This record gives sequence, C-alpha cells and structure tokens, in this order.
Amino acid sequence: MTANRTTVAALERNWEMVELAVAEVDEQTMNARPNDNSNSMSWLIWHMTRVTDRFIYFRLKDEPQIWTVDAWYEKFNMGPDPQDFGMGWSNEQVAAWQAPPKDVLMEYFRVVNAAAANYLSTMSDADMERKIEFTLPIATLPVDEALGILVWDSIVHGGQVAFLRGYFRGIGWHR
Repeated sequence: MTANRTTVAALERNWEMVELAVAEVDEQTMNARPNDNSNSMSWLIWHMTRVTDRFIYFRLKDEPQIWTVDAWYEKFNMGPDPQDFGMGWSNEQVAAWQAPPKDVLMEYFRVVNAAAANYLSTMSDADMERKIEFTLPIATLPVDEALGILVWDSIVHGGQVAFLRGYFRGIGWHR
C-alpha cells in the first residue's frame, strides 16, 4: 500500500533526524530546559516514543505495550501505567521528571520505532480502513487517518528536539 509506505518513510526520516540531532549531545544538555515552560530533549524523546508505543500496541494491536512488557518503566524509574505518556503533565511534573541515562532513552526509542515500522509495513488495505476509537479528537477514525495524527505528533516533537539541539549546540542535526 502506497499510503502505508509513505507513513513509514515519513516516520523513519523523522526518527533518523532525532538520532542525528542528539548524537553528539551530552546528558546534561539532553536534560536542559530552555525555560520553565519548555520540555527537554530527553523528555520530548521519551514522550514521542511513549506516544508511538501506545499508539501501535494500545490503539492498533490491542496488546500490552513494550513499555510494560519489557519493563522499560523500571529503567526509567517510573510506574508501569501504560496510559502515562506525559500528555497533560504540568510544568512541575516535567521539571521533576528524571531522565534515564541517554543510552537507555535512545534504546527505548529505537526498539519502539523498529517495532512500529515493522508492524506498519505489514498492514493491508483492510487494516488501514479499519475504524478505531480515538480520543483526541473524540471520534472513531479509520486507521489511515489516525496514522496521520501519529505522523504529525512525531514530526512536531522531532522538530522540537532538532530546535533544542540547535539552541544549545548549534546546527548538526541534518546531513
């Protein structure tokens, strides 16, 4: 399916950009917030990965998420709540969040994204037309429309990571 290949290609390009953006960034910079109303690169990567993990496993596969199955929450020193992905967190919650070591964060990012790309690449036209419950907006959407929301969310947060890379370290996220 062409639309599905396009979805996977867009996500993979964004994930590669995030990897390049943080490749030479130290943990202190990864965890820095430019102000009290902004997120760190680490938090953004955790959040966008949780969104992808939750989207694929909770929305599409109706299976337990990688977050809980592989006990990633323990590596992040967080609770096992599979519905916690940072949505609606206050500035205080974001400020109190402690990132795991960069290698743990990026490994979760890679594992989830590889699983997502693999699953999305196997979806049929019928899979893409299936209707699923979606809460933002509150609606029932065909999978292909819901994937548009996932791509948008991923690109928004990937762009924020690249911006913060430039803000703290200068250009270096694009080949």
